[in-house]
Amino acid sequence: MNTTKSCIRQGRLTADALRCAAEKLKILAHPQRLRIIEILEREQEVPVHALIKETGFPQAVVSQHLNQMRRTGLLSAERRGKEMWYSITDPRALSILNCICTHCSEKDFE
Repeated sequence: MNTTKSCIRQGRLTADALRCAAEKLKILAHPQRLRIIEILEREQEVPVHALIKETGFPQAVVSQHLNQMRRTGLLSAERRGKEMWYSITDPRALSILNCICTHCSEKDFE
């Protein structure tokens, strides 16, 4: 029997909580943002130039995705000299992604 507490089964989700969850899920539901999250999970903290290099995405695209994820509280940014370094603020996002990955076949992630 699953002993994990579920806020859904316990009826504790307010309208505001549902809106917040939907907003975060919408932000995560983009392949380029998922790629950035994957890199940040692996490296913990990454400067923007390294994300651009590793993803191969244009600088404007990476910056736009980073700003969207930062606005929703998924990422945090810290200026170090002339560079911005990003890290995952909310590890619950990783839990969501890991849960989804365990329910999909490997071929879906190739």
